[in-house]
Amino acid sequence: MAPHICSIVPPYLLRGIAENSVNDESHRQVALRSLHQRETYTAKRCDRFSALARPRAARAQHPVQQQGIVPEFLLKHIAESELVDAETRARAARDCEHIHSVTTTYKQSLASQSLDSEQQPEASTATASSVTPSAKPGFYRAVYDAKHKDDEEELPGDLVRVEGQPAHADAAVNEAFDNVGKVLDFYQQQFAWKSIDNRNMHVLSSVHFGQDYENAFWDPDRMQMVFGDGHAFLHKFTGCIDVIGHELTHAITEHTAPLEYEGQPGALNEHVSDVFGIMAKQMLEDETADKSDWLIGEGCLLPDVKGVALRSMKNPGTAYDDPRFGKDPQPDHMDGYKRGTTEDNGGVHMFSGIPNRAFYLAAVAFGGYSWEKAGQVWWKAMNSGRVPPRCTFIQFADVTTEVADELFGDEGAKIVRAAWTGVGVVRKH
Repeated sequence: MAPHICSIVPPYLLRGIAENSVNDESHRQVALRSLHQRETYTAKRCDRFSALARPRAARAQHPVQQQGIVPEFLLKHIAESELVDAETRARAARDCEHIHSVTTTYKQSLASQSLDSEQQPEASTATASSVTPSAKPGFYRAVYDAKHKDDEEELPGDLVRVEGQPAHADAAVNEAFDNVGKVLDFYQQQFAWKSIDNRNMHVLSSVHFGQDYENAFWDPDRMQMVFGDGHAFLHKFTGCIDVIGHELTHAITEHTAPLEYEGQPGALNEHVSDVFGIMAKQMLEDETADKSDWLIGEGCLLPDVKGVALRSMKNPGTAYDDPRFGKDPQPDHMDGYKRGTTEDNGGVHMFSGIPNRAFYLAAVAFGGYSWEKAGQVWWKAMNSGRVPPRCTFIQFADVTTEVADELFGDEGAKIVRAAWTGVGVVRKH
């Protein structure tokens, strides 16, 4: 299986910039460097979703890394900062004390079991779980400056803004902080989902990653958002709420239905992130399904690029057509699906356009705001336990149709089934 880490800009777009002789050498080198940096992190997402997809017993033997608590130094900074409001300082001080309590209990437990650890290899894991709080009373947002370094070991970077502090002089810092908050508010308001894991996990972001890095991604090792500044063609990742919604949804998918990141399940993984990213954008702009442009990453293309966005959910394959990096390759129907594609983990970014258009068709047919009915169907489907890790398009179509029937009756089921039929996702007789 080819490795991959999710990033909002697909690899074929970066490769198009890097390999096109129309572009000057400096632009090609920047794109190539962004592509190589992306590939440095690619193994993590596949590994993570593969681990999450294992049976529960196997996951217990090889637990997937989780971010349990925010670093103590961050809480200490919040608790002592005069720029933070009193309520947030008090909460941070309380959480600092809790960290000491958890750490002390955990160390004592490990010490008491050290003599028979070989006979009981899973004891320490169970003990660690037993002292981890079931849920934190609130979560913190924090934004760091990566100072243009591209070494993961140096992430998150220098702390520049935390929960309770006023706006910073750096616009990218404020955009990341505010837009992360808006996406999390969207999940809370529309789906009663708290933070990333529904247990108030703290949310960290790093801006100014790499030299002219033309991408943004969720780092599954560091459990945080990472934003580059962009360069000649792509930029402003912190300013696009749908970009942030897309990446945070990859993290949320880990806690709902962890779809394997390869082929059709990988394309569905990308699709789900686009769905919730676009809904967050539509809520911010107060747009009904029929009024939305359904564009993902609309603000990421620089003005002289011949295109409107990174992807179009309404009309996949029409987002851009620029001689410097090619034409949007997404098909909008199964007629354009190519089995056996090896690039991009079996075309996870490319073929996500097919289910994307299905969601668009369903949302418009339901009417009103996309999150009122179509979004509720997709959300319940992802939390139903009926979406397998290696889910195919037709399996996902079946589950969403079943859920639509449960939520909105026969008419709802007909709408969703018609949407999937409209993109050629039908059962073969």
